[in-house]
Amino acid sequence: MNRAITMDTVIFLLVLSTLAQQVVCLVETETSYRAILEKVSGDSKIFSGETVRLKCVIPDVYMSTWSYLWYRGSELLPQTEEYFVLWNAGVKDGGKFYCKGARDTAVGNIYTLQSLPVEISVDGGFAMLRVAPHPGLVGQTLKVTCHLRRNFPIHEVILYKDGVEIMRQSSPQFDLINLSLNNNGMYSCRASWDADGQTHSAVSADTAVQILEVLTQPVLEIDTNEGLTPGYFTLICNTQYNAHAPIHYYFYRNNNRLGPAASENNNLVRQLPGLYECKARVPLLGVSMRSEPKSFKQ
Repeated sequence: MNRAITMDTVIFLLVLSTLAQQVVCLVETETSYRAILEKVSGDSKIFSGETVRLKCVIPDVYMSTWSYLWYRGSELLPQTEEYFVLWNAGVKDGGKFYCKGARDTAVGNIYTLQSLPVEISVDGGFAMLRVAPHPGLVGQTLKVTCHLRRNFPIHEVILYKDGVEIMRQSSPQFDLINLSLNNNGMYSCRASWDADGQTHSAVSADTAVQILEVLTQPVLEIDTNEGLTPGYFTLICNTQYNAHAPIHYYFYRNNNRLGPAASENNNLVRQLPGLYECKARVPLLGVSMRSEPKSFKQ
């Protein structure tokens, strides 16, 4: 009797072990690389009835076979191919689109990380103001263009900012030069054209224009490292940088520079009393900003 119970127990444990292994094999896993969503054709802002074509790229060096999952916001879309076509788009078809790769393997389903979003806006009007999808930078030039649904010969275009006329010309493209933070606002355009012996015009919906500083004023942080490196502390130059050119950091004590320029925003230095500052500089753009001085044990 005892032997039978023992055998039953062993068999039961073996069955449990097998089931546990099967459950582990079916667990969904996520890779460390992220799908890349590309816009192949069309614009980020289109008229209703137009088409946009997107592509999901899986950065897999092993050239594995993947299927594709497409999302608009949190909604899973029925498409499963590498390309996604938003054809003859309606106003409600716009939104933020994502994709990710999926692969069925012997150890279960494997997924890539979800791509960064591509936002598609669908305009149902007759005129549309297109602006670059990225913010403009102070001191630079931003192009905005007034488009019509049909290719009429435009004879006058008016650009508005916050409902106030700021420019009037015959060309549909406007250059906002020497940008400043005052250029932030809501922009729209009115285009006029002649057809069938009459003058027609259409006004676009408002479009946000965002202007950012290339570089904000740095704020110096002094990290005493809590004794990790006795006699030293770390100077950290905190700034918001919105361009892509290389940036250099400089650190000062009592207006004397502490070593050469660095590409990192921190510097480990000996603890000495004094006034400390940092400077961030973008050589290619000729832009630099210096922090307020910060006293240490003075």
